[in-house]
Amino acid sequence: MVKLEEVPDEELNAPQPGPTKEEEDEWDTDDESELSEIEDDDTLDETLFDRVAALQDIIPPTYRRNLESVASTGYSWASKAVGLSGKTLWVVSTSALLLGVPWALAFSEEQQVQEMEREMRMQQSANELLTQGAGAGQTGARPAL
Repeated sequence: MVKLEEVPDEELNAPQPGPTKEEEDEWDTDDESELSEIEDDDTLDETLFDRVAALQDIIPPTYRRNLESVASTGYSWASKAVGLSGKTLWVVSTSALLLGVPWALAFSEEQQVQEMEREMRMQQSANELLTQGAGAGQTGARPAL
């Protein structure tokens, strides 16, 4: 049978070198250390695209494929909608110019003609009143001497 015997480690139980109680008072840990002044220049060279590209390993491939499919479908729908709205805007604007402008010109010309006819009727009725008043005034008026 094998007999095990524990051997104590003398170095483990030996006193550790370090500051004594008198030296501890001399240490001032409130001052800023040189470690807090380390500048992190390496992260400034990294762009946002680099950071996003590094995150691709976090997302599982199946989820990435589904996300890409949804994004491409949305892009195709949006591009078709923009194309269709552009064509619709073109048809509406050219129709308005080809049909609306001549109609507006004809409508304004018709308004002017009606206004001129009304003025002519007013002048004719004013002339009739003047001629009736002049004819009646000549028969009933006697010269005074």
